[in-house]
Amino acid sequence: MSSSDLTAAAQPAEVQESWVPMIAIALGQSLMSFNVASLPVALSGMVNSFNVPPTTVATGIVMYSLAVAAFVMLGAKLNQRYGAVRIFRAVVVLFGVAMVMMTFSPTATFMLTAQLLAGLAGAALVPCLVALIANEYHGQQQASALGVLGSARAGAGVLAFLIGGVLGTYIGWRPAFGILIVVSVIVYFLSFKLKQAKGRPEVDIDLLGVVLAAGAIIFISFGFNNLNRWGLGLATPAAPFDLLGMSPAPFMILFGIVLLQAFVNWTRQRMAAGKTPLLALEVIKSPAERAAVYAMFAVVALEGMLNFSVPLYIQIIQGRTPIETAIAMMPFNLTVFFTATLVIKFYKTFTPRQIGRFGFVLCTIALLWLAWVVRNDWSAPVVMIGLIAFGIGQGALVTLVFNVLVTASPKELAGDVGSLRGTTNNLAAGVGTAVSGALLVGLLSAFILASLVEHPDLKRELQTQMDLDNQITFVSNARLEAFFEGTSLSPDKVAEAMRINEQARLRALKIGLLIMACLSVLGIFPAGRLPNYRPGEIPANPPLPKTKPEDAVEGA
Repeated sequence: MSSSDLTAAAQPAEVQESWVPMIAIALGQSLMSFNVASLPVALSGMVNSFNVPPTTVATGIVMYSLAVAAFVMLGAKLNQRYGAVRIFRAVVVLFGVAMVMMTFSPTATFMLTAQLLAGLAGAALVPCLVALIANEYHGQQQASALGVLGSARAGAGVLAFLIGGVLGTYIGWRPAFGILIVVSVIVYFLSFKLKQAKGRPEVDIDLLGVVLAAGAIIFISFGFNNLNRWGLGLATPAAPFDLLGMSPAPFMILFGIVLLQAFVNWTRQRMAAGKTPLLALEVIKSPAERAAVYAMFAVVALEGMLNFSVPLYIQIIQGRTPIETAIAMMPFNLTVFFTATLVIKFYKTFTPRQIGRFGFVLCTIALLWLAWVVRNDWSAPVVMIGLIAFGIGQGALVTLVFNVLVTASPKELAGDVGSLRGTTNNLAAGVGTAVSGALLVGLLSAFILASLVEHPDLKRELQTQMDLDNQITFVSNARLEAFFEGTSLSPDKVAEAMRINEQARLRALKIGLLIMACLSVLGIFPAGRLPNYRPGEIPANPPLPKTKPEDAVEGA
């Protein structure tokens, strides 16, 4: 027997832990992903049930994402202080309560409140999942578990579109959320298979940091979400107030950015004083780690924009059923799922930088292709090609940037990595959805008003029937015809108004896709600063940095 064989025999084999705890962890991720992915599928059902515009349902997505992004850092510290398993059980119960409210919502306000409550549960659940994986698994099993976590997110999105589409078409939109009540109960009982993780009572919760971080994210999200209603420049009549005639929305975004910088400065001060920060800035110390955060924000924002735009067009404009929406989106969602699962196999051949650049280039090409070929039928093969190409790029990027952050940080900072991931993902999803809604409605309004200039008689008559500055939004042909039946417009003018609206809707979607492609191009730049290493060079369990507090925040 050679010396190398003796050395190998002397090393203990890696203990293989049970995968049952991972079922609970993956289902915990699926709860959140299924919920937020079900909202676009339920778009037309909620619009009809609550008699509200589509942008109100988009606000539900923003409310959920806003709550997670604003309080996920607090959730990470609660996990550290009281133990991840205890927090996991508590927030699963809270999420189940939110789904009860969602399933039986009598009004849109009740629905928004349910999504806010679900978001608060998700704020503690997101960092909890990463901490639980770090506590349960090590070595290759830990890497596999992280891959499963990413796949669970994508898989839940696929199921949400499929199940939500079938139920929404034949029963209604509510049962899709009722399923999550049952799953929450199952996850709660499976949580007793998790290893107990002791809390650390010595962990301080930075209350001022919570206020600064939450305030920053709330102002940024509300600002973006109300750009269309309150005005991009001058304030509209819908704005709650104005600043010397200007819309408050841009000022809210700027104030949120100021609060975000104040949070970073305050965190540096706490770390320099040796106190526990709300977010350990070591997780974004290097340029590569910051590039991963920027890339994550870009790709999730693009996903949110596309996930809102496509169901809006299929359900509201074309008037199709939720199951037809699910079928149209299925190639995209399945591609994201399989790519997120299989991209790990390419880490042995390509570096994160190469995969990142490829992902954004592919997303850009896909969006340009969609803007060129899209007509009035999303099921056309040429459109499916674009959605599949975007799904490959998006699935590869989401898994890649998350793994870059996890492998660059020590186990002790797993909760901070989880909170950073949750903040970035949900802020990006909320901003992407809000910008998409504001952008498409703004483009639609601009194109309709521009077309009406060539028809002054039609414009004058429409102005007597409706407020053209504030009431233009995406509606189906059936609802628009029903509206015109209550007006004094002649049949010829109704036909002309319908034609103008149809052309404006398609142009708005095409221009919106082109703008998304431009945003995807910008994502190539942070992708070019991702690490250029091979996975074999990543230390399996990197140590905490041996630096003074003031050194630890340098460059953050």
